[in-house]
Amino acid sequence: MILALTLAAAVAVGVTLGLLGGGGSILTVPILVYLAGAAPEPAIAMSLFVVGVTSAVSVLPHARAGRVRWRTGLLFGAAGMAGAYLGGRLATYVPAGLLLAGFGVMMALTAFAMLCQGPRAADRAPRPRPAARTLLNGAAVGLVTGLVGAGGGFLIVPALVLLGGLALPAAVGTSLLVIAANSFAGLAGHLQNVQLDWRLTLAVTGAAVAGSLAGSRLTGRVEPDRLRRVFGWFVVAMAVVVLAEQIPDGPRHALLGTPPGWGAFAGTLLALAAGASLLCRTLRPGTPRHASD
Repeated sequence: MILALTLAAAVAVGVTLGLLGGGGSILTVPILVYLAGAAPEPAIAMSLFVVGVTSAVSVLPHARAGRVRWRTGLLFGAAGMAGAYLGGRLATYVPAGLLLAGFGVMMALTAFAMLCQGPRAADRAPRPRPAARTLLNGAAVGLVTGLVGAGGGFLIVPALVLLGGLALPAAVGTSLLVIAANSFAGLAGHLQNVQLDWRLTLAVTGAAVAGSLAGSRLTGRVEPDRLRRVFGWFVVAMAVVVLAEQIPDGPRHALLGTPPGWGAFAGTLLALAAGASLLCRTLRPGTPRHASD
């Protein structure tokens, strides 16, 4: 039963990767830890393998549709591989609880970036950007990817749009090339220190690949902005769960063990969500107040 749920969730990971060009590790790590029962460090390494293979396969339909910018992707990915390998090596020296806490924070920041993305980002004309900025941004995203097994497409896609000057559909396809490179480089850093459950890893990978092929075919048929917003709030909810799990037992019971505690917790989350939404509307450029989608 647990394996069936894990594989079903892996299919959802693949659909997300193929459709949105990201979100794979954000979902894969919690699936492996909380559904499959893997320890955090091996789960991060396994997620890098799953997402790397899935991204490499799902980039093919995007390439056939002309949605991959190879030069930008290879430049961004080369810098990202160096950062991802370093992040994988540094992860050895970081406690597991701190890794998961960092993962939760990265989920929240990634969701914020998704929710703040303008509704017309897909229509932007390509704008050239200096190669040095693309290299620097690629290295930074790669470092995060290797360190916590997260921060792939939903950081790479906005970076390719803002720094690489790509339209959103091209950024989605190109991000898969970058994610594959970053994931395998990060995995190389982790494999020197952890042992993977290859049976579980390959089973999850197969399910994710199947989902990714379906997701790639859906690109262009589903409005990406609407789906991005829904998925963004879903990632926020998952980030809350992951971060709550890292609170020590005593404070967590005091906070969540009573109805008033739950009420205060929920109220705080709603206030933060309202503040984040207001900040998004303030920072989002080029959106007239009277414009309608």
